[in-house]
This record gives sequence, C-alpha cells and structure tokens, in this order.
Amino acid sequence: MTIQSLTSKTNNVVLPSKNNQPEKAKNTGIDKTEQTKDTVDITAVAKEINKASEISESSVNQERVTAIKNALADGSYAINPEKIAEKMIQME
Repeated sequence: MTIQSLTSKTNNVVLPSKNNQPEKAKNTGIDKTEQTKDTVDITAVAKEINKASEISESSVNQERVTAIKNALADGSYAINPEKIAEKMIQME
C-alpha cells in the first residue's frame, strides 16, 4: 500500500501478512502458544481454614441468630457497653 504524505513523497507501508500469525491448533481456535495447563496448589494452611470454616458453619445456633436479628431489628435487644468492654479487655 502506498501512502502519499503532504510533501508528495511516497511512503511504502508493509502490512503484516496472515502468515505471520501464530498457528491455530486443529479445530480448537486456540493458538498453540496459549495451550498451557493451569494448576492450583492448596496449602496446608488453606486446607485448615476451609476445615475451620466448615466446622464453624455447622456449630452455629440458627435459632439464636434469628432471634437476635429480630430483636435488633425491632429495637428490643439491650446492648450493654460495659459488658462488651470487659470482654474486649479480657481478650487482650
């Protein structure tokens, strides 16, 4: 393709041909260079976290949680800031 500039000089521009494209894998439409296998390794710590999460989910008293949510929603749940502060200090 020839392009003329404002100075009337001609510049030859070479466009990439289809032969320069990466080969496609047969019937997949994926470049051969992109065919890699992904792997995932789960560490022992991650396995312990998953196990702890499963245990905590099974040990939750859903009736109590629902009752507290309802009490908070209707404003009847009494919050004792002193008791909360004492528990926080004990945790330290």
